[in-house]
Amino acid sequence: MAITLTNDDGIDAPGLMALQEAVAQVTDEPVWVIAPDSHLSGCGHQVTTHKPLKIEERAEGQIAVSGTPADCTRLALTHLCPEASWLLSGINFGGNLGVDEYISGTVAAVREAAILGVRAIAFSQYRDRRLPPPDWQVSRRYAVAVLRELMARPLERGCFWNVNFPHIPVEAGVAEILLPEMVFCSASQQPLPTEFERQGNEFTYVGNYSGRERVAGDDVDVCFSGQIAISQRRV
Repeated sequence: MAITLTNDDGIDAPGLMALQEAVAQVTDEPVWVIAPDSHLSGCGHQVTTHKPLKIEERAEGQIAVSGTPADCTRLALTHLCPEASWLLSGINFGGNLGVDEYISGTVAAVREAAILGVRAIAFSQYRDRRLPPPDWQVSRRYAVAVLRELMARPLERGCFWNVNFPHIPVEAGVAEILLPEMVFCSASQQPLPTEFERQGNEFTYVGNYSGRERVAGDDVDVCFSGQIAISQRRV
């Protein structure tokens, strides 16, 4: 048995390192990191079928792939680490809430795992750009608590977990990090902001993610309210 980690921010991303550290605190199972060799945020469930996928072993148990997160899952579970009992993706730098799932490479990786019959969890750290950047060590502590909770729960075949951490600034010098409440909730069905700024024949996206519509009790509302949003999703 083993656990495979991947993401869509690339194999060198700090969120992936934070997730690896979290996993080491909750299990003694071997951990494989099989992740894209570059940043691919927002690639959705794209897969590579028109050219070879190249792999590079960065260190023992760490493999960079010249493909998408879904490619990484496919290679991991069918060739590189077929003994994996879990596939974990993230921790993404930015939320993946509600309809974000259709765009997210982070979520696509775990959806592909669920399709292949392997239990999976996607982790994302929401970022409110009005605040200082999130602290990855805080995200790691959140991940430890969530892993202990979710890995002990049954998960029906064809389902996966999508987890979003709130952005709660931590005051300098504060040693104790309070764990937000974990809330099991539905995924928002509200559309993403679609504002664009036009200059000539060019359109630049300027949607306000933090200002998106909230419905009481959905994952957007839960996460924006300072709690950990956990949604069980089906492929």
